[in-house]
Amino acid sequence: MVKLTHQEEEVMLLVWQKGEGTIREYFEIKNVPMPYTTFASIIRNLERKQFIRLRRIGTTNLCIPIIDENEYKTIFMSGFIRNYFQNSYKEMVSFFVREEKISADELKEILTIIKKDK
Repeated sequence: MVKLTHQEEEVMLLVWQKGEGTIREYFEIKNVPMPYTTFASIIRNLERKQFIRLRRIGTTNLCIPIIDENEYKTIFMSGFIRNYFQNSYKEMVSFFVREEKISADELKEILTIIKKDK
C-alpha cells in the first residue's frame, strides 16, 4: 500500500468520517483555504492510489472508500514501527517513556487493557 501525503491523509480522514459523498460535500466539510481544484486533485490522487473509487452520477462524482481506516492504520503503524523502532513495539513504548510522552499511570492502563484482552 502506498503511503499518503499529509494532505491526502487529511482528505481520507474526511472520507472515512463521512462515508460516501461528493467532492463538493467533502470540500465543504473541510473548510480549508485551498482552491476547490486543488482539493479535487487530491481526491483524484486518492483514486489513483486506490484508496477511493469515483462513480459518476449525472454531472458529479460519488466518492466511495475502498480502503478501510483500520486497515490503513494497521499497515501504516506496522511500517512506522519497522522503520523507526527496529520492528519493536517495546522500543516504541520505551521511546515515548523517555520523551515523557506517556506516564506511568498510562502504562498501567495499557497493562490492564492487555491483561483484560487475554
